[in-house]
Amino acid sequence: MSTPHVIVVMGVAGTGKTTIGPLLADRIGVPYAEADDFHPAANIAKMTAGTPLTDEDRRPWLDAIGAWARSREGLGGVVSCSALKREYRDRLRAAAPGLVFVHLTGDRGLIEERMARREDHFMPTALLDSQFATLQPLEPDENGFPVDVSGSPEEIAERAAAALGDHGRPRSAV
Repeated sequence: MSTPHVIVVMGVAGTGKTTIGPLLADRIGVPYAEADDFHPAANIAKMTAGTPLTDEDRRPWLDAIGAWARSREGLGGVVSCSALKREYRDRLRAAAPGLVFVHLTGDRGLIEERMARREDHFMPTALLDSQFATLQPLEPDENGFPVDVSGSPEEIAERAAAALGDHGRPRSAV
């Protein structure tokens, strides 16, 4: 399966964006980009120190992701990006209007447990509350759908790929 769509795998920290993104990209035969690689060093330093980023901090990061997405239009690609606020998704869509958002969702306890097991990642579990407080789920007029993060990474990626295959039909959470 291949898609000309550029897909943003979004959600709060710990939902598995950097695990599911590459699995999904592999399933649908497109390249993957890790949004964390687009952060300037100052952003990573702030997050490592447990300081949430401001909207101003995020703008250059979102613009860099948007430029990558635009470069993949018609070719397809998957990029992980928290995209927690509607305005962030709007900024990404301004650069690449055809984006499809796959919103990884799940129980806060499960997400916190997974975050606690991660090694060598700059996002501490202390920032999870700010992530949930900031999260604005996809609205009906946004091109995308939620995917539940319970189960194995392979199961989650398979649900996301199946939902992409059905994309365009009305769906509830998968």
